[in-house]
Amino acid sequence: MPQAMPMNWLILYIFLITLFLILNIKLFYSFSKIPNSKLKNFNKKNYWKW
Repeated sequence: MPQAMPMNWLILYIFLITLFLILNIKLFYSFSKIPNSKLKNFNKKNYWKW
């Protein structure tokens, strides 16, 4: 059994790394699109306060 463990660990590490990269790409694109509207909204709120 110990001989079979390294392959399972490698598969798990590769699987987790791929999921991590996919999540990072999705978050990067979502945050690259959304923050412009968020910054505009914050600017509008600041103008309303002033």
